[in-house]
Amino acid sequence: MTANAPTRVGRFYTSARRHPWVLGKVADWRIPLGPYTPAQIAVAVVGGFLLVKTIAWWSWMGPVPIAAWLLAIWAVRRPKIRGRAPMQAALGWLLLGGQPQGGRIGGRAARDRASHPLLSGFTIEGPPAPAAAGVPSPAAGQRAARSPRASTAAARSSSRRRPEPAAPVGPVSGVQQLLALTAQRGGVR
Repeated sequence: MTANAPTRVGRFYTSARRHPWVLGKVADWRIPLGPYTPAQIAVAVVGGFLLVKTIAWWSWMGPVPIAAWLLAIWAVRRPKIRGRAPMQAALGWLLLGGQPQGGRIGGRAARDRASHPLLSGFTIEGPPAPAAAGVPSPAAGQRAARSPRASTAAARSSSRRRPEPAAPVGPVSGVQQLLALTAQRGGVR
């Protein structure tokens, strides 16, 4: 290991470091039935405010809304939304709403490339004409004389040019036989 190579540090946090943030004491005064989580504090404050503002609506029910409010405070003491605390889950949903629809790649918004037409074609050719027995064709002699590098360059350049039509030979494949048969009968109707 060299002297200027970074050292690798591994950390393991025990369950004692994973305890939730709670509020149990204010100065020297201990909160009754505490400690309370941030979710409990939020439900207590918001729920108490709503109960005071809407007392005319629920006063005929007696202590039922107050009992429901206290039960709600107790119920959110250790809530988990897919293994996360409610405030972290709410923050996650807010951040998810601000993400681009396609996601991010390398910190930037991922975009699809613009569409463009794909134009192509194909040619059906017959097999090459057979060479006369014992007489090599001039193309075969040229192929043998070339180096491998020259033959690949020639193949690349020949693929760019349009192939010359081959001498008419009888149909070989099944598709060619069907095309020839329909041509003899007068085409496709």
